[in-house]
Amino acid sequence: MRRELHRAQERQLLRDSGLSSADYALLAPLSEAPEGLLRAKELGAEVDWERSRLSHQISRMEKRGLVARESCAEDARGSMVRLTQTGRRAIEEAAPRHTATVRRLFFDPFTDQEVRQFGEFLDRVLTQVDAETVDPA
Repeated sequence: MRRELHRAQERQLLRDSGLSSADYALLAPLSEAPEGLLRAKELGAEVDWERSRLSHQISRMEKRGLVARESCAEDARGSMVRLTQTGRRAIEEAAPRHTATVRRLFFDPFTDQEVRQFGEFLDRVLTQVDAETVDPA
């Protein structure tokens, strides 16, 4: 189900906006950040991606004018990622249709009570996962 849901969302994003789910995953937190700016490290943590994957995706998005890399004033080793005007337009145009697709595919088939129950089930699963996950930090 997870794979099929992801494929359906990916198809909708590409068809309606030309964005991949990876593009959307990075544009969303950038669009919510003050001034559309985040440290690359923070952005990677937000989407739970490895540094290499993040760097490659940012490079692809830079070529399309969606984001821009900047040096970090506080840490010369770090970099910042800024949402460009093109990137902001892209996420603002894509978000309403993408949200509607997620709602239609994932929530509309259920009653409000079933959605609440499903949330409770997922909370239990996450509690179990948290109990078994060892934090390396």
